[in-house]
Amino acid sequence: MKSSLLTKNVIILSLVSFFTDVASEMLYPVMPIYLSSIGFSVLLIGILEGVAEATAGMSKGYFGKLSDNQGKRLPFVQLGYTLSAISKPLLVAYVFPLWVFFARTLDRFGKGLRTGARDALLSDEATNATKGRVFGFHRAMDTLGAVVGPLLALLYLAYRPEDYKMLFLLAFLPGILAISFTFIIREKKREKPQQISKTSFLDFIRYWKESPAAYRKLLVPLLIFSLFNHSDVFLLLKLKEAGLGDTHVIGLYIFFNLVYALFAYPLGSLADRWGMKRVFAFGLFIFAAVYLGMGYADHFWMFIALFLLYGLFSAATEGVAKAWVTNISQPKDTATAIGTYTAFQSIAALMASSFAGFVWYSLGPEFLFLVSGTVALLIGLYLNFSKM
Repeated sequence: MKSSLLTKNVIILSLVSFFTDVASEMLYPVMPIYLSSIGFSVLLIGILEGVAEATAGMSKGYFGKLSDNQGKRLPFVQLGYTLSAISKPLLVAYVFPLWVFFARTLDRFGKGLRTGARDALLSDEATNATKGRVFGFHRAMDTLGAVVGPLLALLYLAYRPEDYKMLFLLAFLPGILAISFTFIIREKKREKPQQISKTSFLDFIRYWKESPAAYRKLLVPLLIFSLFNHSDVFLLLKLKEAGLGDTHVIGLYIFFNLVYALFAYPLGSLADRWGMKRVFAFGLFIFAAVYLGMGYADHFWMFIALFLLYGLFSAATEGVAKAWVTNISQPKDTATAIGTYTAFQSIAALMASSFAGFVWYSLGPEFLFLVSGTVALLIGLYLNFSKM
């Protein structure tokens, strides 16, 4: 690992993401339980998460475009992480449904606010030959937070069972650390736009028409895959359906994130040497194997193997996709390119989960996993043999 690849800004941004994910994932095991305890039905929880994710998705595109138009990155990063941090204690300040909707949406709004600008800062710290490693390291640190967070939550709840409110307040502490680190980041000087144009909420959609042909050619298969890459909740539901207890389910979730964190940097480095397309297609082939296997798995050891592979899939695709997108976009449009991609991806993911819920209950989980796995296999083959 060459020190020149991982600059001060890359390391600090990765630590910011680590502490933010620790805060968010501390609440992962208890969020549905807490919401149920204050009177939220399963339907209302679904609506809450749908609204929150839609807010994050649409705001990613808008604020990515705004960051490029203003020629600034750091203010979006600092404010975005601040909003996500303060949303944690706000969630338990009051139990009124509208207040909970506000606090949860504030968290996702913060994510939308920072994503494009943060990834543009990461892109500024790398060359086309090192993007995979830089984004891979960032994803590794971010996902390590998804390992530490649930472990801290399980440890706390072992000593203080059902003390959910205090856990939400404690989650504010790593959030404060994340905010503090953002003030050490030093944004590189950029040429100020001669004229700052007004940015409307859907301006990022116009970028689709103005973007390079290579960008659109890449995003079409990526977004088609997103339409069939539904929420991980359905994988966890499969574990519950197979008879696994909560401890085993959460344990497998932590195991998946640990594999993801360990392999994100090596696979990002491999993408720099072998090419983004090959590694991403390899990830889709792994996804296909996982989903085709998940439909028929019924033993704990099989789930361990599948979640190990699922961690490899995430490590081979998430950071690599962003590195690939930044490599084929103009530096002045980096935040817009990332924001547009992640906005459309969020919308596609929302549609995917809605579709998955319908298929699960009407045709069964085996058919759902078969369809998703087959689509991933076809897109992987397309990418592998296409010229990009």
